[in-house]
Amino acid sequence: MRSTAQSSKLVKLVVLALLGTISLVLFFLNFPLPFLPPYLKIDFSEVPALMAALIFSPVAGIIVEGIKNLLYLVVSGAGDPIGVASNFFAGVMFVVPVAILYHRSKGVKSVVSGLVTGTIVMAIGMSVLNYYLILPAYAWFTGAPEMAATTVKWITVSGGVLPFNIIKGVIVGVLFVPVFIKMKAWIEQKQTNLAA
Repeated sequence: MRSTAQSSKLVKLVVLALLGTISLVLFFLNFPLPFLPPYLKIDFSEVPALMAALIFSPVAGIIVEGIKNLLYLVVSGAGDPIGVASNFFAGVMFVVPVAILYHRSKGVKSVVSGLVTGTIVMAIGMSVLNYYLILPAYAWFTGAPEMAATTVKWITVSGGVLPFNIIKGVIVGVLFVPVFIKMKAWIEQKQTNLAA
């Protein structure tokens, strides 16, 4: 019985590592939106984290986000740790509400309501984090104190960060719902197989 539990844990670790690696690949396949600042890029790296969170738990989604960002730090040579931290927080804010609502009432409706909630949490949460923490940290990190000015922060958040996170949440959500519908039976099978 003990070896079965250990085997199940090992399978979970392998699945999470694999999803984290897929997430990193998707992270590189990004594109900017023409009407927003070019450093804000849409990617679909949250999809593997969502899969992990639905199969296992919200914590599994957080682990996949962590693996993706740690791998990115290694691959990119840690050029922008603040941006990496920002991506991690945004991913967690988006994925965790979806997982919580899904595990309360498993189904398409709970996933959709979770994606809407996750989008709102990410958009508001990242706006607050950028205003009070991320933009001042960038200003310090890059030696550009003007970035921490109240007006600059307000314009950056209201004209960039807030609309970007809303759009990203909608795009990822619209992509993920049909993926979830097609893979619902597989996800439920994995939950059963890996429940031990």
